[in-house]
Amino acid sequence: MPAHSCTTLPQVPPLHSHPPPPHSQPPKSTTMPLNKPPEFSNPLHTGKSQLLPPERRTGPLIWCAAVVCVVLTLLLILAGIVTLIVFFVIRPRSPSIDLTAASLNSIYLDSPTYLNGDVAFLANFSNPNHKIDVVFKSLGLELYFRDRLIAVQALRPFALRTGESRLEAVRMITSEVLLPAELAEELQKQVRENSVVYSVRGSFKVRARFGAGHYSYWIYNRCDVQITAPPNGVLVARRCRKD
Repeated sequence: MPAHSCTTLPQVPPLHSHPPPPHSQPPKSTTMPLNKPPEFSNPLHTGKSQLLPPERRTGPLIWCAAVVCVVLTLLLILAGIVTLIVFFVIRPRSPSIDLTAASLNSIYLDSPTYLNGDVAFLANFSNPNHKIDVVFKSLGLELYFRDRLIAVQALRPFALRTGESRLEAVRMITSEVLLPAELAEELQKQVRENSVVYSVRGSFKVRARFGAGHYSYWIYNRCDVQITAPPNGVLVARRCRKD
């Protein structure tokens, strides 16, 4: 009989094999490191510091100018307070101007719209203040027919003490003043109707004095007058007011 030989078959690994377990790793520590974290520069802060100008110290001249401005401001405020107190205590009143009489001596037209005339007024200036003296430094009167200037007269300066009045005679001459045709016709009509209407406008620079102080201002006055026809024209009505 033949001899049976024994052969050893190779071992086949199993189809489903599990990988070897990984090596065990130590758990990570949850504690923060004790080392100080690195500092990071802020780019916005760096750019802002570069944009700002360098600080400068205020010079003595600027301080002196500031002190002078403060002193002047305080002086202006004090002067305003003093002025208000004076006005409330003294209660200044403006002088009054009135026309108490008038006479129309002549009116005639030449060629045929050139006006010639002669009119006289008696002006009354009064100072109603009880503690303030006034001085009229510049006085000018203008005579108008409608809105047409026909005569001008200046007066000499004078002073009025408290409660004082003064009468000034004013004569105004109109010589060869050209009138528009419609105004010339209107003037002739008023002469025929025995009622001529003029307007007297005055501008006066007044200086008020109280003690060692004084202040100046302007007065603008207007009086509309109605006068009878020449040669013996007299004042019939008037209305004076301040402009």
